[in-house]
Amino acid sequence: MTQEQDRYISPFSTRYASDEMQGLFSARHRAELWRRLWIILAESEMELGLPVTKAQVEELKAHATDIDFERQAQYEKELRHDVMSHIRTYADQCPLAAPIIHLGATSCYVGDNSDILIIRDALLLVRARLIEALRALYAFAERYADLPTLAYTHFQPAQPTTVGKRATLWMNDLVLDIEACEQLLSTLRPLGCKGTTGTQASFLELFDGDYEKVKALDQRICRKMGFTGGVPVSGQTYSRKTDAQVLSLLAQIGVSAHKFAADVRLLAHEKELEEPFEKQQVGSSAMAYKRNPMRCERMTALSRYLIANVQNGYMTAAEQWLERTLDDSANRRVSLSEGFLCADAVLALYLNVASGLVVNERVIERNLRDELPFMATENLLMDAVRAGGDRQKLHEKIRRYSLEASRRIKQEGQPGDLLEALAADPDFPLTQERIDSLLRPELYIGCAGAQTRDFLRETVAPLLAKYQDLQVKEKTIEV
Repeated sequence: MTQEQDRYISPFSTRYASDEMQGLFSARHRAELWRRLWIILAESEMELGLPVTKAQVEELKAHATDIDFERQAQYEKELRHDVMSHIRTYADQCPLAAPIIHLGATSCYVGDNSDILIIRDALLLVRARLIEALRALYAFAERYADLPTLAYTHFQPAQPTTVGKRATLWMNDLVLDIEACEQLLSTLRPLGCKGTTGTQASFLELFDGDYEKVKALDQRICRKMGFTGGVPVSGQTYSRKTDAQVLSLLAQIGVSAHKFAADVRLLAHEKELEEPFEKQQVGSSAMAYKRNPMRCERMTALSRYLIANVQNGYMTAAEQWLERTLDDSANRRVSLSEGFLCADAVLALYLNVASGLVVNERVIERNLRDELPFMATENLLMDAVRAGGDRQKLHEKIRRYSLEASRRIKQEGQPGDLLEALAADPDFPLTQERIDSLLRPELYIGCAGAQTRDFLRETVAPLLAKYQDLQVKEKTIEV
């Protein structure tokens, strides 16, 4: 057996998440970010007049990516401190720069700032996947904007809608998620360089009491990370409410995906809509005929993880004592990374299903036809009253005939004869021909088609146009 088979490995790594998202949370990427942050710190301190030389900065840059992870692991085993182990490893490679690596900083300088950089890139990837899913549903909704179908309330047949209009409900959830993602990206801020308790005391000492240079260092570092500025105030860490906001967004994406996947599963039971099913795919090890909605079932399963994971963010933020406590660290290593890996997996599944939805139009037509006589009774009642009938008497007749027709369907397995019964009743002033003319499905879908086109044109199209050049690498994990 290989080493991988002898150890637990997260399913997010082997089954679900893409290489791109895994790369963002990899040990190598994080270590390289730490080195980049140490370079930014040294370079900025040099520019502001501290005794850091250009040769020292260049030496740090020369070894920005050639990380000796074996040596780092040995140091961490001895020191029991991950940041110090990386500092020692870097210093071994950079003897000239060794004295000024991490000058004035605390561990959270690299830890928190790298977290924000990773979160920013991960949010950009999540947003891209949301856009992809929305684009796939746009094509679907546009194609089926006017196809009548039964709507369901309480999962009971209700006034018809269209297949496209139903898809706009899924799309609207994605639009809300994209807007929330954009808002979070616009307000995301790094820690900057705030020192051990957020007072910047070490940097004030380095700059001989010059507060303006302390502020300039913080601002310069944040700009070099690609931000206009850092958090205005902090303890040793940035507020863990930021993490809670991030996990809350991922949970909302889980809600959207769960709703979509659950709807597809319900409609698959009705044989109206199906997820993609490959030629050689096996639905069940025992029941060879089965065509289970396994992708949507996986979506709902993983979405539950996202929805539950948000509690980690809330609890960690609430548990931060005064200026700093370390009980956030172990939790954040799991909740943030696996939260993003899970969201990545869910959205890859979303795109796969949305791009290959199978619409069984004849089944939709049959199901609608079976229920339409009951849906049409309100229109029949109004038409009969206009023809001279008594509204209250006719309402009672419709009620009794409807219940009898329903009984025949449910208890005897016979077709409903509601319309035939109404046409044969001498008190019901409508001919069979007139009744039949009121049974066209398009008479009962209201504004569904127009609403769909309006939504696509006014809400979705501008959003997709904004990101028309967005490209996401092909997912390398099978869905």
